[in-house]
Amino acid sequence: MVKRTHGYRYKSRKLLRKKPRERGAPGLSRLLYEYKPGDQVVIDIDPTYISNAPHRRYQGKVGVVVGVRGRAYVVETYLGDKKKVIITTPEHLRPYQGGS
Repeated sequence: MVKRTHGYRYKSRKLLRKKPRERGAPGLSRLLYEYKPGDQVVIDIDPTYISNAPHRRYQGKVGVVVGVRGRAYVVETYLGDKKKVIITTPEHLRPYQGGS
């Protein structure tokens, strides 16, 4: 019996793929959007840029930008009741439009 692998992108075929009409690079408005510390963002993984993508467990989570590192952003989010810090580039972030 061969041991099953549980790699970084395990069970993510549906989650980390683009629909046919979304294929290719994202629009400039998404890449050029400037986030400021305190802004709420949605973690939305873009499968085109996978080297700096957060883990799939954070897909769809809402977080708060707490800082900038180079061109990446430091985002604080919760996983259950644990606070997590994610460092990722703007390709994987969207502004939070949530209703309050």
